[in-house]
Amino acid sequence: MAEDVVAEIVASVLEVRVAAGEQIEVGDTLVLLESMKMEIPVVPEEPGTVVEIRVQPGDVVQEGDVLVVLQ
Repeated sequence: MAEDVVAEIVASVLEVRVAAGEQIEVGDTLVLLESMKMEIPVVPEEPGTVVEIRVQPGDVVQEGDVLVVLQ
């Protein structure tokens, strides 16, 4: 079952720290966002495998946008 990891705020994507196919654990930083000069790590709530990455550095995301799809 796929799980979407979404942006919780409007922000710019600074870094994508995972690749498709990578196994991730709770607490791993998937994407690093920047908003109002603050860096915000996006971490998964459950372990899984990265299926798809939907953002790249420089993108501007809105609240609720899907950043990464996990399985």
